[in-house]
Amino acid sequence: MMRFQSIIFNILAVCFLCVLASCQESKPLKALIITGQNNHNWELSSAFLEEIMEESKLFDVDIAISPASGEDMSTFIVSFEPYDVVIVDYNGDNWAQETRNNFEQYAKNGGGIVIYHASNNSFPDWEEYNKICALGGWEGRDEKSGPYVYLENGIFVKDDSPGMGGAHGREHEYLINMHNMDHPIIKGLPKTWLHAKDELYDRMRGPANIKDILSTAYSDKATGGSGREEPLVFTVDYGKARVFHNMLGHAGNNADNNPAMQCVGFRTLFLRGAEWAATGRVTQPVPIDFPTSF
Repeated sequence: MMRFQSIIFNILAVCFLCVLASCQESKPLKALIITGQNNHNWELSSAFLEEIMEESKLFDVDIAISPASGEDMSTFIVSFEPYDVVIVDYNGDNWAQETRNNFEQYAKNGGGIVIYHASNNSFPDWEEYNKICALGGWEGRDEKSGPYVYLENGIFVKDDSPGMGGAHGREHEYLINMHNMDHPIIKGLPKTWLHAKDELYDRMRGPANIKDILSTAYSDKATGGSGREEPLVFTVDYGKARVFHNMLGHAGNNADNNPAMQCVGFRTLFLRGAEWAATGRVTQPVPIDFPTSF
């Protein structure tokens, strides 16, 4: 009888551990969106990013909102350590030194970071932040900031020629060309697909410590672009950190007029990139309505 009870106890213990492991596996990832200043519509973009992340059931999202431009930033102290992934949706005044130190330490400790759209404009004089972004634009960036990077004749070129950093032509639909098709973020997606009306960042420059270029697009001179195949989505080589940089997703005027962020292609890339930054893997299937090239 005692032996039978022991067997039952062991079975129940194993079942309990399995259930516990399953619960831990399905526990949402902790995500932080840091925002509050931007030359873009950050109120819309941060709310939209929070919405698509929480709808995925993969993330539990907090938002840190800075003081307004010109206000006292010394009290804006953010701890990044509790989070699996930090999404930067910010372009504005310098963070408090303690927050900057916390962000650098989080990255150096192997944190997950998503650089979203205009956040690569921020902090032109903060060396470590620019390394975390790899490429940035505007705010006085030029050849001293690092090279241009673009695809020419199938080869990625680093171009040190002089000139300003950061531009885009008029918003329009354009084809996205995917690379590194075995990368977890990209695996299973079409090689080429049509992105909704969006800005197409070009002539970006910086330390250029890119690890994997995941997508490019041709910046046509007819739309005011560079005439080059420009990198738009990539991972960054920054120590132990997993950094996903996504230049897509210009926020619209309101929730009903927000085509770049509503695009299934953008949503999918953003979510897969955020999961990869948090965990190093991607569990999400490709949605059946992912856009094609026509």
